[in-house]
Amino acid sequence: MGWLLRLLLLLLLATMLLRAGYRLLEGIIEGATGSGPRRGGVPTKGTHMVRDPVCGTFVVQSRALTAMRGGRSAWFCSEECRRQWQAGRS
Repeated sequence: MGWLLRLLLLLLLATMLLRAGYRLLEGIIEGATGSGPRRGGVPTKGTHMVRDPVCGTFVVQSRALTAMRGGRSAWFCSEECRRQWQAGRS
């Protein structure tokens, strides 16, 4: 019974190592060629960033939440920040 547990743990470790190696190689190739899917939330060069007036976080404008108050537009990182701004607490 003990050998079966060892075998399962060894297979799990081998699977994890192979997956990590594959992801590392994939990242190296993607970085070197500039191709492939963009997984992270990192904006491309030249993307317009806006600052959340409540918490000060910079957000990609196309992904930010928006609201208007008194004819003024603002962009937000979260629904909570937008709610605070609309309530006039910021």
